[in-house]
Amino acid sequence: MGVVEDARVIYLSPSNLRYNTSIRHVRLPRYLQIAQDIKVSIENETFVKGQLLPSEAALSKTYDVSRVTVRKALDVLRDGNLVEPRHGSGWLVKPSPVPQSLGTFMTLEEQLENVGVAPMRKVLSSRRILASGRQEEVLGPIELLEVERLNFADGIPFARITVWLSIELAKKFSISDLEEKSFYKLLRDSGALPRPLASAIQTIAAALIGESDAALLQVPQGSPALRCERTTFDTLGYPILLSEFIFPGSRTEFVSEMTSTEGFVLPSSGLRLIRK
Repeated sequence: MGVVEDARVIYLSPSNLRYNTSIRHVRLPRYLQIAQDIKVSIENETFVKGQLLPSEAALSKTYDVSRVTVRKALDVLRDGNLVEPRHGSGWLVKPSPVPQSLGTFMTLEEQLENVGVAPMRKVLSSRRILASGRQEEVLGPIELLEVERLNFADGIPFARITVWLSIELAKKFSISDLEEKSFYKLLRDSGALPRPLASAIQTIAAALIGESDAALLQVPQGSPALRCERTTFDTLGYPILLSEFIFPGSRTEFVSEMTSTEGFVLPSSGLRLIRK
């Protein structure tokens, strides 16, 4: 192992300095010194989770080094899961992933509020379309309202969500309604539903962030994502809503409680093998 590799070990595991005398007096390369300094600032909350770091130009001036050196330091911090590049804005101190329960019938906003995160949503588009493809397969050959929204968690872009439902159920919805309330609440309050919403089936798959979602969610194009599709049913099992969620992979995690199968049959959920 060379000197630079040893120095990287010191950065990732500072306790090595105390015990390994063979590398005790190795001088860290400048970019690792900068990475270590920023890491300490994150740990003592000088830079808090979800906050943008100073620009690369500002860091270059602060540390009196080239931007190439600053970028190498930021790459080390990214490898250490402490920061992430934010599309068009710089570098973000990586927020903790928000846990979501797979076994609870509630909206995304309710899930966020339950873990102490402030939700907000912005309508990106709202239009009438004729159902086709997956929408027609789930909801039938009808006219739909298609709404695309950007959801935020504590002010950070958290998910791009598209929702489809019958235009007949959505006639009274305004843009402000769509930004202020969840579809579950809008439908419940509208009186348009013949029966209450009662259950949902959600599938989750790995994906890559596309160009438009990268700009919306402020993450690099091609970075990992979770794509979720949810179909919501009424009490008689009729599909009412079809939703697609795109989450940056680092910003949420799904949690499922598992119980023993001994003595009873589990419902038809769980892993699905994708066959090409």
